[in-house]
Amino acid sequence: PVPGRCAYFVERKKRFCKMIPAPGRRFCGEHGQQEEENDRKRILCPLDTKHTIYEDQLQKHLKKCNSREKSKPVYFVQDINAGLKDIAEIPEKKVPISSLSKEELENLIIKLKKASNGLELHLKEQILTHQALQEALNDPKNGESAFKHLKQQASILGNMEKLHLLGPGRCFVEFGAGRGKLSHWVDVALQNVENVKFLLVERATTRFKVDGKHKRRESIFERLQVDIQHLCLKKVPILEKKKLPVVGIGKHLCGAATDLALRCLVESYTACCDGDNEEPAPKRSRTDKTEVASNSSVDHESNKNCKPVAGIVIALCCHHKCDWTHYVGREFFKSVGLGPVEFHYFQRMSSWATCGMQETTTKGSTSEESEEQTNDTEEHEQTFNKTESGSDTLQGILTVEKRKEIGCLCKLLIDHGRIEYLQQRGYKAALQYYTESAVSLENVLLTAVPSPSLIQEPTT
Repeated sequence: PVPGRCAYFVERKKRFCKMIPAPGRRFCGEHGQQEEENDRKRILCPLDTKHTIYEDQLQKHLKKCNSREKSKPVYFVQDINAGLKDIAEIPEKKVPISSLSKEELENLIIKLKKASNGLELHLKEQILTHQALQEALNDPKNGESAFKHLKQQASILGNMEKLHLLGPGRCFVEFGAGRGKLSHWVDVALQNVENVKFLLVERATTRFKVDGKHKRRESIFERLQVDIQHLCLKKVPILEKKKLPVVGIGKHLCGAATDLALRCLVESYTACCDGDNEEPAPKRSRTDKTEVASNSSVDHESNKNCKPVAGIVIALCCHHKCDWTHYVGREFFKSVGLGPVEFHYFQRMSSWATCGMQETTTKGSTSEESEEQTNDTEEHEQTFNKTESGSDTLQGILTVEKRKEIGCLCKLLIDHGRIEYLQQRGYKAALQYYTESAVSLENVLLTAVPSPSLIQEPTT
């Protein structure tokens, strides 16, 4: 054990506990029962069985346990971005791919290729960089993992700059923010720009956050600890006071979280902004809320050029964690003759595109890294289901290369549904490779800005 740290060996993690024990003790409070000689009994916490407590301190602990139910923030609206309400559309029984017969698998692949006809299979490569990260990119102290993250962040900022999204008077909402590194670099890029706000959305508590280290008084960082599924941006105090155009950003926004974020921006938030108008807007198509927002006949001068969502830039990830309930491209799937059953198999098969991570994940897990560096690894790339990768069950049916090709096609089909969803709501949306596959196998960036035809110019 490290001197000054708990001497308890955590078998599950294959390392000693890192907690600091009380002076004169060898073990922390959690593992102190190893040297306790009195009759005090430790029990599992009823709120979270991942930790234990002294039985005689149960009532006291329940009042301060981090897992206790807390009061909901003002911006919490139950299932506002959830999507599908009709559970009849969701298949009850989901058979794993490994249980499918050869004929059933071949039929799925035929359906996949038929649905993909006419889609742009080769995405544009738009690997950019940004001056804000040049010093960090040239710093020899950064290891390989940090360098890969920096290259991705630099390209995301480069793409944002190309879309003219890096400017004053904006609120940047980082979904799945984690430590807040992406917002940090956006802030660095906008160091001489006024009236910039940052909202960092993350449902879990996060260690090693970087947003608290900013010294600029002009920029405001605020964390929203809430699941995106229940986030009503309109009720966030900053956006309620100052109706700044929002730019939604995210780096490796995992699976269904991307769909929840898109719906949060272009449905619930845009609809809320439309509802601010005192006079009712003329009737429009219910599927095109952005057009309603930009063309509504409002007398207020401040709302003449209102674009509640100025842009969306999200690095996509973990298609195998998508969910038909939340998926925004359901109408597209139905239009090409597909439904929830096919979606279930396609999202599982999408993991075949990143099966190459399996070997590197195994190797990397044995390396000695600091907790901060470990927290920076591309953990989303490593979460594919080993069984669904089909390395054993599909041996002799599909080659590794064929599985990879099918996996990429599944990812593309799912992403195209998202693109159509955005286009139907008045956005110019696109997919592009924003970094090399050697840097990250999850290297597709989704971008969207309001269509030029829907942006109302100020009248003279």
